[in-house]
Amino acid sequence: MNNPRPTIALKVASGKPSPEVLAQLDKRWRWQYLMLAPHRLSFFLAMVVLVASAVWWLAVQVDRATGWWGLGYAQALALSPTLVHATVMVLGFIPLYFAGFLFTAGPKWLGVDPLPVSALRTVLFLQAGGWLLWLAGAHLGAPLALAGLLLACVGLGWMTAQFWGRVRLSQAEDQLHARAIATACVVGTLSAAGVALAMVWQAHALARACVFTALWGFVVVVYVTVAHRMIPFFTSSAMPMVQAWRPFWVLWLMLAAAAMQVLAAWLEFAGVSASAAGPAWALVHGGLQVAVGCVLVWLAWVWGLVQSLKNKLLAMLHIGFLWLGVAFVLGGAAQWLAVAGGLGGLGLGALHALSMGCLASLMLAMVTRVSCGHSGRALVADRIAWSLFWLLQAATLLRIGGTVPGLPGVWLPWVLLASACTWAATMGAWGVRLARWYGRLRPDGRPG
Repeated sequence: MNNPRPTIALKVASGKPSPEVLAQLDKRWRWQYLMLAPHRLSFFLAMVVLVASAVWWLAVQVDRATGWWGLGYAQALALSPTLVHATVMVLGFIPLYFAGFLFTAGPKWLGVDPLPVSALRTVLFLQAGGWLLWLAGAHLGAPLALAGLLLACVGLGWMTAQFWGRVRLSQAEDQLHARAIATACVVGTLSAAGVALAMVWQAHALARACVFTALWGFVVVVYVTVAHRMIPFFTSSAMPMVQAWRPFWVLWLMLAAAAMQVLAAWLEFAGVSASAAGPAWALVHGGLQVAVGCVLVWLAWVWGLVQSLKNKLLAMLHIGFLWLGVAFVLGGAAQWLAVAGGLGGLGLGALHALSMGCLASLMLAMVTRVSCGHSGRALVADRIAWSLFWLLQAATLLRIGGTVPGLPGVWLPWVLLASACTWAATMGAWGVRLARWYGRLRPDGRPG
């Protein structure tokens, strides 16, 4: 009888393990290895929700373009597919990725002890399970979707309380970034609860306003706060000729711009855009968005966009941040076009420049970086990661192209299908690849 290869202790002595120890490492994928560090479990569950939502949305687009399933999605779904898609894209997998960062890097920022994975396990499973029920409920009934949303809301609220607990314990001098993120998590929890209430009241406009509040007041705030702290640091570390320049007025500008977009969502909910003041507000709002976008494009340049192109992993971060400025410029242009000739479809292009171009690009770059660093791999974007990044850019451009005024209507379903297919393929390949890392021991034999 062949004895199985022995599994050595997960913690090793300080210093590099000997070749003999490395040779005896268990190289199999095991569920229990997901519990070795917060980022392993949270990133793995985020990948599950991300890939599930991408496949679901691809199925929706296939049926819209071809009718192959014979479902007629607009009528067959228990919920609006647009609402299901928007909610899971904003509040589904992204907070799970946040958990991996907040409970790995957050304690280091704050100078406090990290929480054990056992303290986070229930929180993470509530969110992941809730969002899978949300997708299933889109077909099986609104009550199931609502139950899933409530579970996810509880999980997000619990996670927020846990992170605030770390903040309150901190004696660190600089807590601004952590407190901004913790406050944004409160906004995200309230927004998720707002979507649930809107479902109960069958108020689609309210649900939309809550989703946009979560996008700008929660997700974007966390992203720009982390970008302000980390992108200059990463750049100066990899390229000493680039100085780490991150004045706090830059952070306040980005937070104010996010707050402006939250205000715009609620003014739209209140009917301002349809009132006599609508054109004037659109002109002002559009001008502010273009101004902010230009500043952000300039900031991307100052932070070392051109220099970063020599380092692929760093370039992914900078290109993702550049998309934020592009999204604001497109949003402002969409407002002006709507006033000039009723061509407001470009607003969806701006939204996807933000969500796919900026948020997804930064997600792919940051999660890849953390996953490499905490799995004993080199901090580089290899050929696979670099190729997936550019596939994501292609999916983004296709989706924005579907909103360009003048696109023949007969082509629109096929452009959207091409974008959804590219998105699903990219996220599926990336998710499966990294999920294989999370369930294995580090190849260098170190803990984590």
